[in-house]
Amino acid sequence: MVHNLKIAERRTSVDNVFDHLYEEIVSMRLLPGSKISEAEIAALFKISRQPVRDAFNRLENLDLLLIRPQKATVVKRFSSLEISRARFVRLAIEAEVLRRAAKLCDKDGADLLQSRLADQKLAVKAEDYDHFRQLDYQFHEALCEVGHVDFAFEVIQREKAKIDRLCILSMKSRVERLDQLFDDHTTMATCVSNNDEEGAVAAGMLHLSRIDTTINTIRTDHSEYFSD
Repeated sequence: MVHNLKIAERRTSVDNVFDHLYEEIVSMRLLPGSKISEAEIAALFKISRQPVRDAFNRLENLDLLLIRPQKATVVKRFSSLEISRARFVRLAIEAEVLRRAAKLCDKDGADLLQSRLADQKLAVKAEDYDHFRQLDYQFHEALCEVGHVDFAFEVIQREKAKIDRLCILSMKSRVERLDQLFDDHTTMATCVSNNDEEGAVAAGMLHLSRIDTTINTIRTDHSEYFSD
């Protein structure tokens, strides 16, 4: 309990603003192209504008905000080029993560993955999109842990954030997509637990390739969300 308190005390105004806006953007409560005011956010949190500016810069580094001098800051629209880059990086890194996870998975690793799947199953049943998205991150983080490459999750998390907004739109428009993602995770976990390296990689690549259909669908239905 003391340890948790110390962690909470170390949080800054920048962290609080960043977390709030990150969630608003990624969950699509703030849509691509929406304007955001430093002054309004500062007033909302009852802080000066400098911490807000710092949080904006962190979000810009994640390609979630577009900061334009002398113009309004806006939630960044989707870029096909950036999406392709993020997809490429994730494919390369997660293939190696899955290969290592399958090679090194023991009973503890298998139990960890099953625990993550059990949580996801409840979220799917409740059609809780936001919670499932959080559990999705935890599942990929667990794969990194099982593969003894915890550091890889930082890169995965950064690249995943660039595409998550598309995934949220897709999940909310198609309930069955949650079932599909859960089935993908189940197959990946099964292969990893069975020390099936090639099967795990194949399942992971199929899982990540589904973003292609999502991109085409969202581009057709919401072309205003794209910058190109």
